[in-house]
Amino acid sequence: MAIRSSVTISLVPEARGGPFIFRDDLEDGCRKAKALGFDAVELFPPGPGAVDPGRLRALLDDLGLKLAAVGTGAGWVRSRLHLCLPDASGRARARSFIREIIDFAGALHAPAIIGSMQGRGDGVDRATALGYLSEALEALGEHARTYGVPLIYEPLNRYETDLANTVEAGVALLRSLATRNIVLLADLFHMNIEEADIPAAIRAGDGRIGHLHFVDSNRRPVGSGHLDYPPIVEALRAIGYQGFASAEAFPYPDPDEAARRTIDAFRRYFPAS
Repeated sequence: MAIRSSVTISLVPEARGGPFIFRDDLEDGCRKAKALGFDAVELFPPGPGAVDPGRLRALLDDLGLKLAAVGTGAGWVRSRLHLCLPDASGRARARSFIREIIDFAGALHAPAIIGSMQGRGDGVDRATALGYLSEALEALGEHARTYGVPLIYEPLNRYETDLANTVEAGVALLRSLATRNIVLLADLFHMNIEEADIPAAIRAGDGRIGHLHFVDSNRRPVGSGHLDYPPIVEALRAIGYQGFASAEAFPYPDPDEAARRTIDAFRRYFPAS
């Protein structure tokens, strides 16, 4: 299986300023993705009941697209929920939100992503927060297993979390868990902030990296920043990466052009895919 291309679609009104190339219109985003030659879409829904799974399945089947992954971040953006909240009831609500997204995505044979919903040590010390996060990941990783898909965990930069900022920290966290059904998301934007050597970090994550956010240093589409892609691509090939390269990027200069630049870059860097 080759590395496959994907583009993001956000349906969350509160996230209109966020790093999503297409937004608001699911069908329009999917049709544009297909017309440009993307293999898949990555969806950021407002919640687990916001999109009819039957309608989405029919749309994707009709267009010959895959669902690369489904984000859970709307739980944070809309309700300020995360897995490390000081109060048990808030943590339970966060876990329930993610579990329902896993159900939605899993029924469509796609994994869910935990990024901003991991939270941080606000109101509790970091060790306690990591304990809360680990407990939740154990349960949610095993729940995803019931659908035959992994759960995706995303290390974020220091301005967004104080729990795991690098691939190395993400690997250490996953190794501390009993579940083996969680993979890492290597987001090149976050890695540009935190990693001393992005290709080396990718190689060190061998066997754990299951998803890639294909984006430039400034969160704009590939080619709009200063990342050096050939060594990154070589590192991905060295570890035998077989997942999606998904464009979680700002729609710069506009959604259609951002998508076009992304797919052009994907074909340039992954010509055999």
